[in-house]
Amino acid sequence: MQHRLTLKWLLSLSLGLAAASLHAQQYPKGPIHLVVPFAAGSTPDLVARLVGERLGTRLGQPVVVDNKAGASGNIGTTAVAKASPDGQTIGIGIAGTLAVNALLYKKMPYDPARDIELITVAASQPAVLVTSSKFPANNVADLLAQLKKSPGKYSFASIGAGSASHLAMQALGALTSANLVHVPYPGSGAAVTAIISGEVDMGVLPAATVMPFVKSGRVKALAIASSKRSQFLPQLPTLAEVGAPEVQADAWIGIVAPAKTPADIVTRLHTELVQILAEPAIQEKLRLQYMAPVANTPAEFRSMVNDEVARWKPVIEKNNITLD
Repeated sequence: MQHRLTLKWLLSLSLGLAAASLHAQQYPKGPIHLVVPFAAGSTPDLVARLVGERLGTRLGQPVVVDNKAGASGNIGTTAVAKASPDGQTIGIGIAGTLAVNALLYKKMPYDPARDIELITVAASQPAVLVTSSKFPANNVADLLAQLKKSPGKYSFASIGAGSASHLAMQALGALTSANLVHVPYPGSGAAVTAIISGEVDMGVLPAATVMPFVKSGRVKALAIASSKRSQFLPQLPTLAEVGAPEVQADAWIGIVAPAKTPADIVTRLHTELVQILAEPAIQEKLRLQYMAPVANTPAEFRSMVNDEVARWKPVIEKNNITLD
């Protein structure tokens, strides 16, 4: 009897492995949709298009970038979470959509821990504290003094309510009880445009978005919201250096899939993405956007998400921030 059960188990295992192998060989069966939960031209969109083009070449099927912005990234991420788990739909994930939004919304259309499969973090870049060129401060100390002097007077842009750009400024304003006015925008491009025009006064935004305008003198860069100085912007101090160590908002961008996507497909995607991110041409294009490749494992990706929850939960609770 035991012998028959053993043979039955071995046969079942063999058939399962064969099916998985066949599944991997047949993938992908058509165009892959890469959902970006933010507007075209945003930093996540830039990474999606850069990586997506190479991924399509390597997989032999086109990768179509779909921008589904709105609700702090929840609309696009929900589309990924509810897609068929066959690898034909994947998405972009950031700290907001994978960690912070669940702390801000009482009701979420998806569960980041249960409904999303993490593949790898593609790249990371520093977020930069910038002000309009006319703002009366040239360093962080002057900025904090201005905020303390005139609480309620100044405003800041973010790439969406609940985003790291929102929470970083909220935490910075809390240091001086500044009562900053938050103005969310659908993407980093729109946010920096608002700062340039004087519609808002400042923001903590991805380096790739703001540095061209810093170089042209249209906005001022005061510091980066990172734990250590950036290899791309060594001249800028960290907020930790100038008295705000709790304000960290590195802009990392990951690739995700619907939960229950077959393990062999997740492995295939991870392998292809890691190899793409190791290509010198891709690394150079990322460098020009102030981004460094990450290419970590799903487990390391999960650790980053958990770190974001631990970092921002106290800020959200202390400032009573909710989005519904």
